[in-house]
Amino acid sequence: QVQLVESGGGLVQAGGSLRLSCAVSGGTFSRYHMGWFRQAPGKERTFVAGITRSGGTTAYVDSVKGRFTVSRDNAKNTVYLQMNSLKLEDTAVYYCAADGSPSRGFVVRATALYDYWGQGTQVTVST
Repeated sequence: QVQLVESGGGLVQAGGSLRLSCAVSGGTFSRYHMGWFRQAPGKERTFVAGITRSGGTTAYVDSVKGRFTVSRDNAKNTVYLQMNSLKLEDTAVYYCAADGSPSRGFVVRATALYDYWGQGTQVTVST
């Protein structure tokens, strides 16, 4: 059974940085495109960033471009989200997810297309 475990969330002041990690076990990590999503209270879960199996292609929502960087280490079965210049509106629970489609060669943004999810980690940005 594939399991995803996020870590690295916490409380940070606006303008600060955090690095989230997502460790994947129980599957072949290098076969998955990986995505990061977030969900603020009362809002839908939305795509933040994603990375293809090889790490060669990344995608970001416009609001985090230039501030967040997604990366992966296939030897460690881990995907990362480096978050810099954090803003109040970045406050949310952050989830990682794995897309196991064998035929898809690109990052998708729809939550329904991801097969496995982590439990989430809280990121709170304060003034």
